[in-house]
Amino acid sequence: MEGGKPPAGGLSHHAASDRSASLRSLPSVERVAAALDAPHALAVAAAREAVDAARRTLLAGVDEVDVLAGARERLAAAARPSLRRVINATGVVVHTNLGRAPLAAAARAAVAATAEGYANLEYDLAGGRRGSRQAHVEGLVCELTGADAALVVNNGAAAVLLAAAALAGRGRDVVVSRGQLVEIGGSFRIPDVVAQSGATLVEVGTTNRTRIRDYERALGDRTGAILRAHQSNFTTVGFVEEVGIEALARLGPPVIDDVGSGRMDEGLPQLADEPSVRRSVAAGAAIVCCSGDKLLGGPQAGLMVGRSDPIAATRAHPLARAVRIDKLSLAALEATLRLYRDPELARRDVPVLAMLDADPAVLRARAQRLAAAFGGEVAMATAKVGGGALPLLELEGPVARIDDPAPDRLAAQLRVGDPPVIGRIAGDAVLLDPRTMTDAEVESLCHR
Repeated sequence: MEGGKPPAGGLSHHAASDRSASLRSLPSVERVAAALDAPHALAVAAAREAVDAARRTLLAGVDEVDVLAGARERLAAAARPSLRRVINATGVVVHTNLGRAPLAAAARAAVAATAEGYANLEYDLAGGRRGSRQAHVEGLVCELTGADAALVVNNGAAAVLLAAAALAGRGRDVVVSRGQLVEIGGSFRIPDVVAQSGATLVEVGTTNRTRIRDYERALGDRTGAILRAHQSNFTTVGFVEEVGIEALARLGPPVIDDVGSGRMDEGLPQLADEPSVRRSVAAGAAIVCCSGDKLLGGPQAGLMVGRSDPIAATRAHPLARAVRIDKLSLAALEATLRLYRDPELARRDVPVLAMLDADPAVLRARAQRLAAAFGGEVAMATAKVGGGALPLLELEGPVARIDDPAPDRLAAQLRVGDPPVIGRIAGDAVLLDPRTMTDAEVESLCHR
């Protein structure tokens, strides 16, 4: 007997002609558990599930079941972490369901170093006294955006909520264009955010056209702020009009500008239609809010940049502690922001930017490698930015097209691998898009 366990003999069950006899002869939970090399509680749970599954299988008319193998499979599944790495072959660069932006190598190293032991999260090493976690990134954010001050919180939605609460809470008005009363992923709605902040929503203009005089008529003694929300994951075309950030900032009340995806790169052509954080700061917005894990290419975070007094008001608000950023996200964000000091370095090392500006020859080589490994062919398809950014931008490039009469089945087989591979289905084929894969991921997938 190996490891002092009883032999597995007799735990593989062959059904007799008498179904009742087959069911009676199923091994007991205790016997199956004793054959498993696992802590007692886990072994019993896996054994119970395996015996129950075997009973259902026999009742369904199957003639043979292996109870022990089933228990071992359940143990292996229980040992795997629920949250784990996957290979994104969908072609959606900022895929919300797959964790949005993958981190740069420098950011991953910073997280590992910070997680290994203690860190000076809120400790001033020079002065030997309590410090602020914001000190690690505020200077960098201001340097990159031209802002006077900055505050970083745990996500973009929290940034907008905190800004509205600090500038217009306790029943003051927040003025918003009807064309910007948007809903983004997860049923995050601008009217709900304003309501949660304690402010009163004042709608102006129409769905498709809002003019400067619409704002002017709505302003008064109760106005706490004007909120400008980027439409993000959709766009309106045709008979439309909106007021630019420069004109809004000249109206007088503080402007909260939610620019969404956090575009920091000023030179990448693919991002030309996405609002720039630096432009909004230069226009005089009181607070500009954006996400850290979208086009910025960092961890989940919410960046708030702008003028000193409005940022100080958000820092002093009680909600600021409830939405503060954690140390690991802070470490990743600092490392990501440091890359942006050199735009060329950022475009090479920040994965999101590198994917958007990928070399067509590199993509074709990856697609050919995948197509050869899976018996498919190279075809042209369009990738998307995702994450609520640039909904009309189509990134054309080569993909590996794998024709299959049952593409759903093939996609499911790819998902159960280690690591799982997430592709996309188009007609009777599974597409593997190399834009959102690394060379190492392509090679590992081809060698399965």
